[in-house]
Amino acid sequence: MSAAGKAPATLAEEETIKPQTAPEGQNKLPIVVPPPISKSAAAPDPKRSWWKWALGGLAALVLAALIYFQPWATPPVAVLVETVAPGPVTRVLAVNGRIAGVRSVDVQPLVSGTLVDVLVAEGDKVIPGQTLILLDTAAQQAFVRQAMAGLDAALVAQEDAVAALARTRALGNTEARVVLESATRAEQTAAQEVARMTALLEQAEIQLAKFTIHAPIAGTVLALQADPGQSVDPATVLLTIADLGQLVVETDVDESYATQIRTGQPAVLQLSGEDAVHPGHVSFVSQRVDTDTGGLAIKLTPDEALTAPIGLTVTANITVDDRASAITVPRAAILTDATGDAVLLVKDGKAMRRAVKVINWPAARLIVTDGLVAGDTVIADATGLADGQAVKVSP
Repeated sequence: MSAAGKAPATLAEEETIKPQTAPEGQNKLPIVVPPPISKSAAAPDPKRSWWKWALGGLAALVLAALIYFQPWATPPVAVLVETVAPGPVTRVLAVNGRIAGVRSVDVQPLVSGTLVDVLVAEGDKVIPGQTLILLDTAAQQAFVRQAMAGLDAALVAQEDAVAALARTRALGNTEARVVLESATRAEQTAAQEVARMTALLEQAEIQLAKFTIHAPIAGTVLALQADPGQSVDPATVLLTIADLGQLVVETDVDESYATQIRTGQPAVLQLSGEDAVHPGHVSFVSQRVDTDTGGLAIKLTPDEALTAPIGLTVTANITVDDRASAITVPRAAILTDATGDAVLLVKDGKAMRRAVKVINWPAARLIVTDGLVAGDTVIADATGLADGQAVKVSP
């Protein structure tokens, strides 16, 4: 190609075209030298391309992992669940009480005085009317003698009045009418005085009898707080007598459960220090709640005779409800707020709130009367969880 037919060269190309002179004897034509290839137009480096693909793939993996795991989102909470299934349920109320006698009496004196003699000791068995304690009767016996003397004087006066009236009547019309009336009134007054003094004597003798203390019931002397020489009054408890042949357990229940306790309900009794249990039943329910303690007094009677000291602690389980089929959930599964009671179910990986009705009772599991059906999956412990929160079931 001739130089005349060549396209105009760029500045860079012009710098690289250097005309050379041919040797002598040859045609003198310019020699064209191709320009060098610039670095920008060179073929790509294989090593650099490999690193670009590796970094791009790693970025794609990281992006996919972020989308899948979503670390900015709250992770689901692992929860334990129960599948609802009806079954037999028994509601039991546990209480502590003490052994007491069906008949128990605190013996107190009816009069004030000085204790002279104690005729029984703790543990003695007594019968009704048996003499237990003697008080000093010296002062009261003086009242009795005084009353007897007054009655004697009244009787003498009555005899004189009767005799005077008889004489007056014997005289007939010879005595004035006013004399007869006076004798009659004197005889009546004497009779009234005799009646008054007789009553005083009877009263003194009755009072004297009170200085001797007798057993009011048959039983055993449980406690004795009486010593010779002791001054006592009607407020002093001298001894306690109880019939140990008939024992009961005395206790009380909180007023929250007062309306659910009824006579005849079965109970299981366990005496302190024993492993054996004894059947019994509720035999008495008070109709009054103690306003100071909020307790309702009840008594439990063993179904079989027990031998135990008065005051012994007894643990009793009272069966207040027995159902052949009912739904129960753990107490921790119940959420309570202003709207009422509810549980949390697991659905599509989230906690779903459902309102329920339960029987509130001091037990680890509560009976659900409405809101759940067989097969529902309930979160066993809903503490700290909220409706709609992401959860996952623990294996």
